[in-house]
Amino acid sequence: MTTRSNPYQPPPRHPHYSSPSSSASIKGCCCCLFLLLTLLALLAVAIALVVVLVVKPHKPTFDLNQVSVQYLLVTAPSASLASSTPATASNPYLSLNITLIFTAGNPNKVGIRYGSTDFEVMYRGVPLGVAVVPGFEQPAQSSRTVRSTVSVDHFDVTQAGALDLVRDATVSDRVELRITGDVGARILVLGLTSPRVQVSVDCVIVISPRKQSVTYKQCGVDGVNL
Repeated sequence: MTTRSNPYQPPPRHPHYSSPSSSASIKGCCCCLFLLLTLLALLAVAIALVVVLVVKPHKPTFDLNQVSVQYLLVTAPSASLASSTPATASNPYLSLNITLIFTAGNPNKVGIRYGSTDFEVMYRGVPLGVAVVPGFEQPAQSSRTVRSTVSVDHFDVTQAGALDLVRDATVSDRVELRITGDVGARILVLGLTSPRVQVSVDCVIVISPRKQSVTYKQCGVDGVNL
């Protein structure tokens, strides 16, 4: 019996070798890309150094300059309610309308962009209202005045602070309020904005209900008697 061999023989397989020219071109592209990214990073650092050396940015100032009192009224509970049990006694109400005048100072050689800021007005840690200052841009080396109004209508004081408020308003003739807030600002250079710089405002004011005026104002470590 004769065994027949398969007449078709597949061609021998040869190992595939990449062309030396293609490998060199890929390596060249990677080197060019790396050099380009390095040059861009160095250029960004150089521009930042030039801006710092030429502009010499300084932190802006944002202070509470003046407080104008339209009215501050404390409505104490009636004698009949005050003599009743604490569970049924009525708390006093506080009505307030004041205007806050802030002064923003820009000592830099370039402009500054301020973000919108909410200043919280508190009595003995109890929030009474919020003074909103919209965002604005300020030219270089300038001073600007911005205003905001806080209006509180028949605010029901908590039971813990009710007696303190009545005593402060009627006996001591001094109602102490605290005004706090963080102002965010960015320096404008060649159409670009710098990282956010924060300016904190923390003030204490004392209002005389009889005179309907501010008798004391203290911001930070410096106190100003009015």
